[in-house]
Amino acid sequence: MSIAAIRVAAAGGPEVLTMGEVDLPSPGPGEALLRVGAAGINFIDIYRRSGVYPMSYPYTPGNEGAGSVLAVGDGVTEVAVGDRVAWSDVPGSYAAQAIGSAAKLIPVPDDVDDQQAAALPLQGMTAHYLASDSYRIVAGDTVLIHAGAGGVGLLLTQIAKIKGATVITTVSNSAKGELSTGAGADHVLVGYEGFPEAVRELTGGTGVLAVYDGVGKDTFDGSLASLARRGTMVLFGGSSGQVPPFDPQRLNSGGSLSLTRPTLVDFTVTRSEILGRSQELYGWVEDGRLDVRIGGTYPLADAGAAQDDLATRRTTGKLLLIP
Repeated sequence: MSIAAIRVAAAGGPEVLTMGEVDLPSPGPGEALLRVGAAGINFIDIYRRSGVYPMSYPYTPGNEGAGSVLAVGDGVTEVAVGDRVAWSDVPGSYAAQAIGSAAKLIPVPDDVDDQQAAALPLQGMTAHYLASDSYRIVAGDTVLIHAGAGGVGLLLTQIAKIKGATVITTVSNSAKGELSTGAGADHVLVGYEGFPEAVRELTGGTGVLAVYDGVGKDTFDGSLASLARRGTMVLFGGSSGQVPPFDPQRLNSGGSLSLTRPTLVDFTVTRSEILGRSQELYGWVEDGRLDVRIGGTYPLADAGAAQDDLATRRTTGKLLLIP
């Protein structure tokens, strides 16, 4: 069966994302064939396309999306044909259909549409483990979140507020600052120059207990300088570039700091972990405590433009492809 899909023949810029077709087999044991109603666009897709993360070519990009189950393979008990589901780890999601492990599929409540559902599996689950595990926020904490108007930033800010934190964010311009404020940020710093000094001033000189940094190279040094004694640096991405090697002695001299470089796959190891995180996220959406901002939708053929918009930070919220 041939279906429409984005194909990447070699590492490169957005221009290597081309429209084509791919033959999908029937789902094997433990697998489900999925209708892709919306596919999420993420920085990891760019890292893979550009060669930062080596890939076998040609391939169909994308791992995140939402839609419904069209068929199941032998032994599948987790989902049934017709179920609405979302996912964060189904390779080849930049396509009209995809095949993935049934054990990794997330049930979607009736009150959550495909676009909302597709916006949460990767960025929402990432924000969830960042706030619940990488550094476990408790009421009364003060934390710093970079790129507060981005897809993860808006969700992480809201989750941090649900948990009772005081939230400082950084954004690149005043329009994004308004979005960050709308998500609940207590203090919004417009621009990245001098942010460590501003954080120190806002915290009475002590610094924050945790920095959530998905920007990477451009903010890393300032993030360390913003931490309180025994603070935690959570480096979860590199939208400005990867952080170069550094001397871990800096953690000692900075006040016995901790540094972690987590990734989602290690926080969604079991089905119970996947369901626990997703059910809490979708529950917050249903009761109105978590607002999912869709920053843009693009036809499947415009995948290159969508990735370029994400990489150049021209957008806010979650970007989606609609097959």
